[in-house]
Amino acid sequence: MGVLFIFSGLVKANDPMGLVYKMIEFFEALHMEFLANYAFYFSIIMIAFEIICGFAVLLGSSFRMFSILLVLLNLLFLFITAFALFSGKVKECGCFGACIKISNDATFYKDIALTVLAIVLYIYRRRVTPVFSKYIMSATMITVTFLAFGVQWWALEHLPFNDCLAYKPGNNLWEKMQMPKGPGIVNDSFVTVMTYEKEGVKKEFTTQNYPWQDSTWKFVTSESKLVRQGNAEPEIKDFTFTDTGRGDHTQEVLTATGYTFLWFVKDPDHARKDNFNKLKDIIAAAKKLNIHFYILSSGTPKQNADLVKNWQLEDVTVYALDGTVSKTAMRTNPGLMLIKDSVVQHKWSFRDYPENISMNNGQLSYQ
Repeated sequence: MGVLFIFSGLVKANDPMGLVYKMIEFFEALHMEFLANYAFYFSIIMIAFEIICGFAVLLGSSFRMFSILLVLLNLLFLFITAFALFSGKVKECGCFGACIKISNDATFYKDIALTVLAIVLYIYRRRVTPVFSKYIMSATMITVTFLAFGVQWWALEHLPFNDCLAYKPGNNLWEKMQMPKGPGIVNDSFVTVMTYEKEGVKKEFTTQNYPWQDSTWKFVTSESKLVRQGNAEPEIKDFTFTDTGRGDHTQEVLTATGYTFLWFVKDPDHARKDNFNKLKDIIAAAKKLNIHFYILSSGTPKQNADLVKNWQLEDVTVYALDGTVSKTAMRTNPGLMLIKDSVVQHKWSFRDYPENISMNNGQLSYQ
């Protein structure tokens, strides 16, 4: 039980923002939106508590107290996974973060077993004694507490230790946006439905039987309707860049040959300005090397205009990007991504912008 909780906590500590977004999803599904503002704090505390509780149970530290907390925590997890399974409103519970995905069914039965084990540990809590002496145990638990919060701080200020999302280095973004193909893959099937009107009566037709020869029928509208649900979808969805006129530049940017910098700004009003001078240097160097540099902002048109003005980025092209997609592609606000021929080469948080970039024999060097 202790090892499992330590493992679960560390996996989520790799990407604390992932749990924040998952908590917000649960709060919205439970119609408790008012708690979404506190999701960040709940997530940090829950992750730290999992790690601390795991070590305490494993080492027998304050076992009577932690055995009670262990039961309560497992009951909470059981409720969350039961809601995800039976309501159908949450696709994945996110119990092991983005790196280890298991079905809601498996998660629910796992939590039933863990709750039973936690109750057994609570019943026999008086039989468990600490592994080490009081002073060693205190020092160990203090160290674990610093570790539990320190790991999360590092991941929040930089980027996840291990990127498990579809935008990780090595992935071809344009390919990930295409529908998968292969044996057993069934795509969504649509039919075009046209509505015609005659003597005040509206009727729907397909492209096979619409009254094209009968002029008494007047065309009203046309739409595509889903008639068969497929069993596959692109790994990357809604990753589209649009200008102020809603023009789509996604394919133009992602299929361009050579290197391209993408600077993600999820929330312009709260974007961190750490190391902004380094970023300005990168923009200037990229311009000299004929490397495209784009700002992908999820703010309103006014926020984007203020961002360009206040940060003196008038010579950089700004495209709009959906906020949900932005926080998936880049966990920090802001963050920089380098792609080459649509393949992600590197990602940097606002803490880690490279000092300089240079081109050697067609290869971009950065450090």
